Amino acid sequence: QVRLVQSGGGLMQPGESLTLSCSAPAETINNYPTAWYRQAPGKQRTLVARIESSGSTNYADSVKGRFTISRDNAKMTVYLQMNSLKPEDTAVYYCNNPTLDFWGQGTQVTVSS
Repeated sequence: QVRLVQSGGGLMQPGESLTLSCSAPAETINNYPTAWYRQAPGKQRTLVARIESSGSTNYADSVKGRFTISRDNAKMTVYLQMNSLKPEDTAVYYCNNPTLDFWGQGTQVTVSS
């Protein structure tokens, strides 16, 4: 089974920036869409951003203009750059391959003053 390996996360203050990474074998990262989801305590897991194999992207309304999803094919990594973090961004973030239904291990992002 293909593994999506995440890195990044931590405790941040409001307004700060953070980048999450999701790495996998090249054929998985480069040939399929990759998505980031998040799950806040007591809430359902929701889509944050998605990047297609073509490079086109889409975002949840709550993060538009603040978060950017990108892919580095050479590094076999998808990134989620999160700017202007808010307390409501606090959640466990998951990397996902929606075609193959593979998930990363999850990483906690906490935004608090």
